[in-house]
Amino acid sequence: MEEVQIQTVAIIASLISLGFAAFLTWTVVKKDQGSDQVKFIGKAIQEGAMAFLSREYRLLAAFVIVVAIILALFIDYDVLNRIGESSESIPGTAIAYLVGAIGSAFAGFIGMSIAVRANTRTAVQAIDGLNPALRVAFNSGAVMGLSVVGLALIGVTLMLIAFNNDVGIVAGFGFGASSIALFARVGGGIYTKAADVGADLVGKVEQGIPEDDPRNPATIADNVGDNVGDVAGMGADLFESYVGSIVAAVALAGSAGALASGQSDLMLFPLLVASIGIISSILGTFLVRTGEGADMGRLLWSLRTGIFSAGALVLAGTAGLILYFDLDFDLFYVVLIGLVAGQLIGTASEYYTSYEYKPTRKLAEQSETGPATIMIGGLGLGMMSTVIPGVVIVAAMWGSYELANLYGVALAAVGMLSTLGITLATDAYGPVADNAGGIAEQAALDPEVRERTDALDSLGNTTAATGKGFAIGSAVLTALALMAAYAGVVQEARGVPLTLDLMNTDVMMGLIIGSIMPFVFSALTMQAVGRAAYAMVQEVRRQFREIKGLLDGTAEPDYAKAVDISTAGAMKEMVLPGMIAIVVPVVVGIYSVEALGGLLMGSIATGFLFAIMMANAGGAWDNAKKYIESGMFGGKGSDQHSAAVVGDTVGDPFKDTSGPALNILLKLMSIVALVFGPLFIG
Repeated sequence: MEEVQIQTVAIIASLISLGFAAFLTWTVVKKDQGSDQVKFIGKAIQEGAMAFLSREYRLLAAFVIVVAIILALFIDYDVLNRIGESSESIPGTAIAYLVGAIGSAFAGFIGMSIAVRANTRTAVQAIDGLNPALRVAFNSGAVMGLSVVGLALIGVTLMLIAFNNDVGIVAGFGFGASSIALFARVGGGIYTKAADVGADLVGKVEQGIPEDDPRNPATIADNVGDNVGDVAGMGADLFESYVGSIVAAVALAGSAGALASGQSDLMLFPLLVASIGIISSILGTFLVRTGEGADMGRLLWSLRTGIFSAGALVLAGTAGLILYFDLDFDLFYVVLIGLVAGQLIGTASEYYTSYEYKPTRKLAEQSETGPATIMIGGLGLGMMSTVIPGVVIVAAMWGSYELANLYGVALAAVGMLSTLGITLATDAYGPVADNAGGIAEQAALDPEVRERTDALDSLGNTTAATGKGFAIGSAVLTALALMAAYAGVVQEARGVPLTLDLMNTDVMMGLIIGSIMPFVFSALTMQAVGRAAYAMVQEVRRQFREIKGLLDGTAEPDYAKAVDISTAGAMKEMVLPGMIAIVVPVVVGIYSVEALGGLLMGSIATGFLFAIMMANAGGAWDNAKKYIESGMFGGKGSDQHSAAVVGDTVGDPFKDTSGPALNILLKLMSIVALVFGPLFIG
């Protein structure tokens, strides 16, 4: 197999992906923006989102430069003389780190830019019907999905070419992507939930005004939050998973054991799978459409058609390539395992969080006896929902390891993420539909428009739950593969394998510290949301108290002040969780490489289950509330509804801040171990 040929294929596929994303952007932006009132609301959301992003990126730029200098000094130039190699003439790891960070930030920027332009256009298209609105919202999501995979694949490929397949240096690219992803996820999550909780508690509960009411000062901040958390944050998260899985597979190509294929073939095979995935995702987007008056089932099926078709095309393409290049056919089964595992975890999340199914309906019923029982029921549901994803991940690990050793685990993650171009599209479209509903409400558009955007929003909630499960599953496989790559680095430097024996006290200490990490990290993010939401609640109450005529609609609220409070809170609160994720593995690694191995094992085991529990409990509380709002158990305004709103308010930071951020914690700690590994052994 020609190395140059494969790298060329990967670059061409990436450019096609970015080109198609640009075409979709044009199809969205040329649509009508509607009345002056719609434009005004859209502009306020756009300005708020961009203000947040520019402040976040300015803060992150300083952090990234400091880390790049540390990498250049201690890894590339080895100033402590611990690695024992001659100093590099070019600081490759530092350069790769900077490129990875810029790529991740750019992916988030693209997703945010299109989402804040598509929301008004989706609302306006909903005047004409359901299908035009679905197309605009979905196309904006596809821009995000295809930009993420295009930038990630071209970035990894160019790093492999530039640094002659040096995995240690290319891991720096993954580290850069992870750093930005963590701060984007945590910062975006704190912002969106502070605004959401503030808007709900004062607006809905205290003042009794509907969701997205223009009289609520936190309404615009809430709409901005949907974009910074669910679009920019999710994009950076999956950009990092995508990069991490490829980096791990390349690093583990030498460990493929009994496979007949050569090591150089196996190093580049993930690039081919990713390239096929991009083309398959583009073809899949053409199949997403629906008829007028479609119910939830029909809408969901239209998205599933696109995803399943893309998956089938990936499998067909992978089989063709394996036969063409005369590779071991076991690789096909590994990719199949990854794809199927991703779908199963997503489907399990949907079962536990959608009100179409028994668990969430049962949870809604518990609102009959007040907030306490709905809280207890939601926590129990979340804990029980870890079983299926846990079993699926164990089965996927076993199957892929049996077929292709540790390389198989990494390749299964690549397979799972191969259709990310379209999977992320179905996820990123949700916030656009949600925003469109808010705009329809604030601009007082026809009630039929709100019904259509609500149908799309309900679908968005379901795909978001599926997407979160998918993101967590892919994070676990990626983190496991990166941990295996770290063990490989230690073995290469020492000449003996890294044995993580539980009778070794270093390993056991690391295991316990690693198990603590997801809890500390989640506590910090939950408390951060609480503090930021408190500031928001105080501001919204102040405006209702001091602005005369606000409640009867004769005066305008100060939206910008609420946006500023959420932004400032998120910036301040995201620093500590982010620093802990990077500093703790380095400190433990300096003490002992075995302890660091234990830390990674502990964090992956507890973090995976905790993330699933939080995402599904939060999703179920949210949809139990929506089920009651549809007229069940007393409907809107009833005591049952008030109980469900309490559950939803607690569930918000569960599913949108702490849960999703744990994915990145697992991957980031593993990649920190991989990048700094040589330093710990010296």
